[in-house]
Amino acid sequence: MRLILLGPPGAGKGTQAQKLSQNYQIPQISTGDILRQAVKDGTDTGKKAKAYMDRGDLVPDDVILGIINDRIRAEDCQNGYIFDGFPRTVAQAEGLDVLLQQLNTLLDAVVYIDVPDDEVVARLSGRRTCKDCGALYHICYNPPATAGVCDACGGELFQRDDDNETTIRQRLSVYHDQTSPLIHYYAQRNLVKTIAGAGAPEEIFSAACHALGG
Repeated sequence: MRLILLGPPGAGKGTQAQKLSQNYQIPQISTGDILRQAVKDGTDTGKKAKAYMDRGDLVPDDVILGIINDRIRAEDCQNGYIFDGFPRTVAQAEGLDVLLQQLNTLLDAVVYIDVPDDEVVARLSGRRTCKDCGALYHICYNPPATAGVCDACGGELFQRDDDNETTIRQRLSVYHDQTSPLIHYYAQRNLVKTIAGAGAPEEIFSAACHALGG
């Protein structure tokens, strides 16, 4: 099964992608994770991407499509995959269509997780990440036992540069302007399955599976 997860930043796409990956036994492809690793490693791609990410802007399509092209040709993607955070624009979707045509494959569905803007701001501005192991916490919804300290490894927790409210609002503005049209793009092909993004992760996962018929 070849899936795309759509939704605003903070919609829980990463969490749902992991659950769907385990359920359908297909890999999760997160361009965000790939890019953040490049930033951490200080690669040329990472340095270019960081300037865009810190402003809440989108990373250029040629960088993203190059990463995707390499990834979907890997052996573990032969039976399908889940795109988490890609595509983000109609231009990227058109680029993906070209890549899929080259591989003689088609998308099966697009799962759209619908979350209001104010809920997105509340979720992301309270998010904290461990500097050492990358574990995620939330100061309200999933706080660590000791403030500022990772439960798993004892590492220091920090707020990502793109998780402050000003940047979040900018990211939402970019999302509504450039990413929301994807819903219409894929709806024209009857691929979109819309689910509500409020509630516990297990409830959202159940709704996603139901929408996918499994």
